[in-house]
Amino acid sequence: MIRRPTGGGRQRLFTEQQELALVDMVRANTAIRLHQLQSHIIADRQSFGNINTVCITTIGRILTKHHITMKQLYRVPFQRNNARVKELRREYVQRMLAMDGAAQPHECIYIDEAGFNLTKNRRRGRNLIGRRAIVHVPVHRGGNITLCAAISLQGLLHRHAKLGPYNSQEILPFLDGLHDIVIQNRPEQARFAVWDNVSFHRAALVQDWFTHHEGFEVVYLPPYSPFLNPIEEFFSAWRWRVYDRQPHARMPLSQAMEQACGDIEIRSIQGWIRHTRGFFPRCLAGEDIACDVDEVLWPDPDRRQDPYM
Repeated sequence: MIRRPTGGGRQRLFTEQQELALVDMVRANTAIRLHQLQSHIIADRQSFGNINTVCITTIGRILTKHHITMKQLYRVPFQRNNARVKELRREYVQRMLAMDGAAQPHECIYIDEAGFNLTKNRRRGRNLIGRRAIVHVPVHRGGNITLCAAISLQGLLHRHAKLGPYNSQEILPFLDGLHDIVIQNRPEQARFAVWDNVSFHRAALVQDWFTHHEGFEVVYLPPYSPFLNPIEEFFSAWRWRVYDRQPHARMPLSQAMEQACGDIEIRSIQGWIRHTRGFFPRCLAGEDIACDVDEVLWPDPDRRQDPYM
């Protein structure tokens, strides 16, 4: 008895070029759904003329093959990369580079505020399949505690926590404390306080403080550019360390916040500062920078190599 040769089974539905066209559709609209992709494929007779019907399972399998998976969508304001913002970024970088090239030594001090609440905790956990991962939190939300911190290449210079948000009057004692700390070492050195352009940072009281403290000068970050402020990554790492201490169960929140600050190593802060400078060439070139600090934490694989490390 002679065996018939095998026919091979179902032929491939999509060609390699069609699969790449499907990937391009997703990259052009990252919020597109599988049903919408299905409709586009059937309607596009020029690129997918040989396909009259396709199930969403096949589409999903092709996307997975090309390493495209479901992700959280990040909302990016339209103003994030307009011409004005790009020009302000370019001016900021030029000023920082001019300071680096000056003969007079200087120190850049990055300042910001971050709030914390007892009800905040990790958003992901583990449990058996089919069972929820539950974490116990206080019944009442309570008030926010805000930490103001200042970092430089020397590490964490100063921090202070208070109940509620900061304003133009309450930031002054923090600046006084920072001033008293840094002038103990090389009081003649020029120091630049780098922070964002939130309204109370530009208040008259704050401007007067810098006027009356010789050797201190303020530098405002361009809008929509937290990736240029390394203290954003400091606060991200700090929050995880506060979570790990379970302040609602083991210790007061203020104590957990204070101890978490001590966990941040100087070399980590120095690395974050170097990493922000990796964005300088892109700012000078006027490139779009899409997801602010998220791009720092989850960089494009093509740009993952840090030229300053």
